[in-house]
Amino acid sequence: MTEKEFQNLTSQGIVLLDGAMGTNLMLKGMPKGVCTEKWVYEHPDVQREIQGAYVEAGSKIIYAPTFQANRISFSKFGMEGELEKINRTMVERTKQIAGDCALVAGDISSTGNYEEPYENLLEVYKEQISYLADSKADILVIETMIKVEETMAAIDAAKNVCDLPIMCTMTVEADGSLLMGGNIYEAAATYEAMGAAAVGINCSLGPDQLEAIVKGIRDIVSIPVVIKPNAGVPYINDRGEAIYNMGPIEFAEHMLKLIKAGANLVGGCCGTNAAYIRALRERL
Repeated sequence: MTEKEFQNLTSQGIVLLDGAMGTNLMLKGMPKGVCTEKWVYEHPDVQREIQGAYVEAGSKIIYAPTFQANRISFSKFGMEGELEKINRTMVERTKQIAGDCALVAGDISSTGNYEEPYENLLEVYKEQISYLADSKADILVIETMIKVEETMAAIDAAKNVCDLPIMCTMTVEADGSLLMGGNIYEAAATYEAMGAAAVGINCSLGPDQLEAIVKGIRDIVSIPVVIKPNAGVPYINDRGEAIYNMGPIEFAEHMLKLIKAGANLVGGCCGTNAAYIRALRERL
């Protein structure tokens, strides 16, 4: 997909993204502490079930499960040699699931090493993005980022490797501040200047806490705004599990307010599933 094609897509109306992957994988039996991408690679039936449900619910962009499939993150599991295979397989499999009904975003996130030199991050992200682009991902999404400099390295890497549109989303506090310094407004303006096709927020908070932040981002940037919040703020039960209490209907009602505030591409993060996307589609 070209930048112009992405602009045409977003100019035609609200674009539905998918919902959570990680929290749904846990419900399907993925143990804690394993490499998520490797577990999904070894359980294609689970991937098909989760992503197929999003396609059926109306998602028009599906995120391939390549979230932390970068060399630094994989080195923690001794899996550097599987990097290319897993990135390529996850994109190819997601494209098969999406068919002609949805586009596929190659998913990139933090390395988790916040002291890594910029030059090293640039090479790490260039490697992953080259696999995603070669596997015919339609879009790139840089998501769940908490540090501006690392996000900039990922955008730089993408611009060095390919010409795919880049969606970029950060996690934020309730006042719009970022977890490792700065705020979402300055970050969004920076990413637009670097060539991102869309910017916004994912994870962090529920949709009921984001209206002012969405308005603030909309006032700062001229490109589309992406919002993928959690199903509310979770509580931790006696087994150490995060429980999200906001249901699909309540989630969708709050998301409509965010759309009115300026969001263009909308979906869900932790605690959401296909029912949330379906509820949102029905209200749109």
